[in-house]
Amino acid sequence: MRLLPHPATESIQLTEVLRALADPVRLEIVVRLSVQKEQTCSGVGEELGVHKSTASHHYRMLRESGVVMTRQVGRLKFMRLRRDDLDARFPGLLDSVLAAARADDAVLATARAEGVRAVESVPAHGG
Repeated sequence: MRLLPHPATESIQLTEVLRALADPVRLEIVVRLSVQKEQTCSGVGEELGVHKSTASHHYRMLRESGVVMTRQVGRLKFMRLRRDDLDARFPGLLDSVLAAARADDAVLATARAEGVRAVESVPAHGG
């Protein structure tokens, strides 16, 4: 097992963390990791439906910003959130971001469901 290069806890910069979390794909990765604790990089990429090179870019951005820790075992790479490190540097930040992301998902899901119901209630035009 080897760890890929990461910033030390005291070197994690707020601007870099926020930049990493500002992308919807990377935010989705972080939300998934908050639930599943650790995942293989290939597993996350497949679930998100992004191209392998795009997923690799997102993983690198998250790792270099200090949001995730990546370890390599053979050919597999495993990611996990650096929750303790982020909480030490920026108390409450990760929890706030995750709560907001989940609330946004809930709002979008409700809007989609209501949109479907609204479309279903519109009478069809007869010819």
